[in-house]
Amino acid sequence: MYSACVFLPLIAAFISGFFGQIIGDRAAQIVTSSALVISFLISLLILNDVAFEGNVYQVQLLTWISSGSFEVSWALQFDSLTAVMVFVVTIVSSVVHIYSIGYMAHDAHIPRFMAYLSLFTFSMLLLVTSSNFIQLFFGWEGVGLCSYLLIGFWYTRPTANAAAIKAFLVNRVGDFGFALGILAIFLTFGSMEFDQIFAMAPKLVGHTSIFFGAEVDTLTLICLLLFFGAMGKSAQIGLHTWLPDAMEGPTPVSALIHAATMVTAGVFLVVRCSALFELSDTALIVVTLVGASTAFMAATIALVQNDIKRVIAYSTCSQLGYMFFACGVSAYSAAIFHLMTHSFFKALLFLGGGSVIHAMSGEQDMRKMGNIWRLVPVTYALMWIGSLALAGIPPFAGYFSKELILEAAYAAGSGIGRYAFWLGAAAALMTAFYSWRLLFMTFHGPGRANEKVMAHVRESPNIMIWPLFILGLGSIGAGYIGYEITELHNNFWGESIFVAASHRALENAQHVPVFIKILPLALAISGIVLAYFMYIRIPSAPAKLVGMTGGIYTFLLNNWYFDKFYDWLIVKPIKRFGIGLWKSGDGDVIDGVGPDGIAAMVIHLSRRASRVQSGYIYHYAFAMLIGIALVITWYLVWAV
Repeated sequence: MYSACVFLPLIAAFISGFFGQIIGDRAAQIVTSSALVISFLISLLILNDVAFEGNVYQVQLLTWISSGSFEVSWALQFDSLTAVMVFVVTIVSSVVHIYSIGYMAHDAHIPRFMAYLSLFTFSMLLLVTSSNFIQLFFGWEGVGLCSYLLIGFWYTRPTANAAAIKAFLVNRVGDFGFALGILAIFLTFGSMEFDQIFAMAPKLVGHTSIFFGAEVDTLTLICLLLFFGAMGKSAQIGLHTWLPDAMEGPTPVSALIHAATMVTAGVFLVVRCSALFELSDTALIVVTLVGASTAFMAATIALVQNDIKRVIAYSTCSQLGYMFFACGVSAYSAAIFHLMTHSFFKALLFLGGGSVIHAMSGEQDMRKMGNIWRLVPVTYALMWIGSLALAGIPPFAGYFSKELILEAAYAAGSGIGRYAFWLGAAAALMTAFYSWRLLFMTFHGPGRANEKVMAHVRESPNIMIWPLFILGLGSIGAGYIGYEITELHNNFWGESIFVAASHRALENAQHVPVFIKILPLALAISGIVLAYFMYIRIPSAPAKLVGMTGGIYTFLLNNWYFDKFYDWLIVKPIKRFGIGLWKSGDGDVIDGVGPDGIAAMVIHLSRRASRVQSGYIYHYAFAMLIGIALVITWYLVWAV
């Protein structure tokens, strides 16, 4: 049962990828979607058996590496953390697979697309069920590879190719740090197995190592290297630039990447390695600082985006920041709680946005939408649910998890905790504003699309709508379930999450002042009201505000100039260097001296020699006489 849950998507990917042309589009869709639905149903049994019944399993499959005393096995580890992650991944992936049947109905390469989706899901399941760092790394890189294939699926579009390459390269930067972290773990512990490493870790508190000539704390170094990998995968500040561009892929891809798979891998890594991070206060401070800064930064950028998918993409980046600074204050269960609730409402928003794009004949610019709520009432209602959950309005799921994270940050009682709280509170205000700005610009106000587009606006087919209802239910009910698990069942996570006795932020969160408890909700309501007045009551207000804050608006619209800075610092110098090597090195030196040089010399000599061939008989007779004279001279002088 446990193996089937993981490997069914791989089998489906193999069938659809290699035999899709034989079995046909519809059969490929049925095979892949059915496999994911079955995996999801199995995940429910696993969740009950492992998480609620308290049983922990490790399924041994095979031995990967055996060298002396060093051995690495491929084993599936199922504890409470794994069970929750498998549930989240399979339910969202199942919904995305079914949704794709309608969304990609007219695409020419349906079997290949479905195969990529299933392979992506398998890679994520391999990652979350890993029992050692080697296996985790394979899943980690598999997710990265599949993201490249899916983002660049429409490879005839130059923008899609550029986005896929960008995602791949930026993630490689983070993965380099992750690989160094794994190497440091092996050199320090002599093992790759989670259980062995986490058991030995307390004995290395205070141990130092030499890193680039400097003496550093070993555990801090390992944690920071691992976190650098997590930053790339989960699009944290500095390594976030690939995430908005990933919107060039089909909408189902955006939902799968942003909701339950790739971007959550970094959060999962930090939570899985809580036994290491809890032993390094420095690493926890860095995680908190980066997470809080990302939450704030991404929220400010989302305020000014006009592409409906980009607004949701920056929202994902911001919400991931919440999860990380929750980890930084040792509220790991709150981070996973928010990961779960976020997967439902973010997938709902992406797929709902896809339904809008489908209705608007492919249009993604919110400035060219408006006044369509009566034409797509079901999508409109479901987008309401997703927006309320994202804004953090009770009783929707996002309220419970976001409030718990902010309370834990405040209750941490440290300066960095307060930093995270206030930036998170500011991000909560902005989140509510931009989520409802999206809703009002998309569905309300005057219709800004042309008559041809408006004439074709209608509700999406049922195969695209019914999956949204499942996500809508999750966007409501997941909050209650997660709250009960996080707040009331302290033993739910068992040994899958370790929290040091001195780190009591989550426990202290129950005793924060009333002001702190109501502040996030008050800010969320304020953001919604502000969006209503600016985009419904006073529609001229946004233009006036832009005129008053032109510099800030430009700064935010340009993504805090991260892309331009990287372009100036890295891309252009490397490009100039590469062109120089090409023209001067390859062209002038290698080709000039090598093939081109030899060819030029032969041509030159041939031309000089050709001048001898004049075509006149007396020239040839004269040459013959000279030759005879030289032969006779040689004979008389040297031969006799």
